[in-house]
Formats: sequence, structure tokens, C-alpha cells
Amino acid sequence: MALTISDVESIAHLARLEVSDDEIADYVEKLSRIIDLVDALGKLDTTDVVPMAHPLDMSQRLRADEVTETDHRDAYQQNSATVGQGFYRVPKVLD
Repeated sequence: MALTISDVESIAHLARLEVSDDEIADYVEKLSRIIDLVDALGKLDTTDVVPMAHPLDMSQRLRADEVTETDHRDAYQQNSATVGQGFYRVPKVLD
């Protein structure tokens, strides 16, 4: 898909970018090539490709999930005007 000069000017306006007349032709060519590349990628058959979360076969180093603080909920909720069943009660805002 080839972009036109008016397409690039419109994109530049929406992005609030100032593009000079000397740069427009270069942007038209480069953006058209990018769109052609994305279009070519969209035509690839990916039915047998397994989705992945990360391109490298790595596992995250996670720390042990240990409780490090004591529960102060009851002490904190003593400062609230209305508490019920361990939750803060707030006025209803939606009907």
C-alpha cells in the first residue's frame, strides 16, 4: 500500500509533528515500506506457530513468597467510620 503526500501530512497533523516539504517525500517512501512489511507479515501462515511470552527460553528468578509483615487490618479499621465484615463501607455511587 503506497501512501500519498496528503496521507503523510494528515498523519503528521494528527501526531502534531512538523514535517517540512523537503522531508515529506522521504517519509512517504519509508512509511509505505513499513506498511508493506506489516502487510506481508499479516499474510504469513501462523497456524502451527505456538504463541510465546518471551523469545528466550528463560525462567524468572522469583523470591520465595513469604509473609514479612503482620496483619494490622483491625487496627487500621478502627479509624474508619463504617466497617463491615473486614471491609470499608463507602456510600453507593451507582444505581
